[in-house]
This record gives sequence, C-alpha cells and structure tokens, in this order.
Amino acid sequence: MSDEEHHFESKADAGASKTYPQQAGTIRKNGYIVIKNRPCKVVEVSTSKTGKHGHAKCHFVGIDIFTAKKLEDIVPSSHNCDVPHVNRTDYQLIDISEDGFVSLLTESGDTKDDLRLPSDENLLKQIKDGFAEGKDLVVSVMSAMGEEQICALKDIGPK
Repeated sequence: MSDEEHHFESKADAGASKTYPQQAGTIRKNGYIVIKNRPCKVVEVSTSKTGKHGHAKCHFVGIDIFTAKKLEDIVPSSHNCDVPHVNRTDYQLIDISEDGFVSLLTESGDTKDDLRLPSDENLLKQIKDGFAEGKDLVVSVMSAMGEEQICALKDIGPK
C-alpha cells in the first residue's frame, strides 16, 4: 500500500440520501412518505385487496410538510416507497431582517441566516409580535429533502 495521505473535502450531509426505502405496507398514518417528489405527512392510509393475480394496493393521502398541499398516491403494498429523513431542530431567534429572513442562534453558538420567515400567517404574526415585544423566542425548524422551514414557535420568557 502507499504511504501518502488522502484528504477529502467534507460535505455537510456526507453524501447521504435525502430519503430511504420502506415497504409500502408498513407505512402508517402520521408517518412520512415522498409523493410526487415532495415530503409529506401521511394523514390517511387504506389498503385494498385485489384479485387472485394482483398485488394488494396501499392508497396514501399525505399533506406536504412545507406547502400544506394535499397529495395522493397508490402503491402496491409489497413495493418500496421513498420515506424522507425529517429533522426538527430548535434555534433561538436573534433578529428579523427587512427582506423577510431571520437570524438564528445554533446550539454551537454560530448564527444561521439563510431561513425565510414562514408563509403561514398566524405563525408569522406570532413571531413578529413576540419579537417586537422583546420576548426570547425559540423557533422549530423542520428540514427534509434539502428544504427547511420554520414550523413552530416557543416563548422562553422575556429577555
């Protein structure tokens, strides 16, 4: 073997897949599934038994976790479906810029400045009002398939 050392540029996600396969028959309500290349939360699953030569089919109704659109898919229950890796991370809100981006404090003490304010009107109003009142706010950020969005808000008291 050689004595030279190899140095690799490390990527943030280490080249990991954005999804993993799971048999359609094992996906349940409140789980996650990829429908039409969108990460969705499963709100309804029904399984139909077909004739003597066909597969049993699973009918999934899911709601896109970022756009809240309703999507449907029918998959043979023995086939694999893509399931997105979904992560929730809490960050402390530091600042809101005029152009709609937020500045967040990570666990390691760095700032994260690449997230927009959420499009949900209620959540947007809660964040802006709480920030204007000088409250310490913690936002939950949901990430899946290369997308991130603020999905929840917690008030941890005044500054």
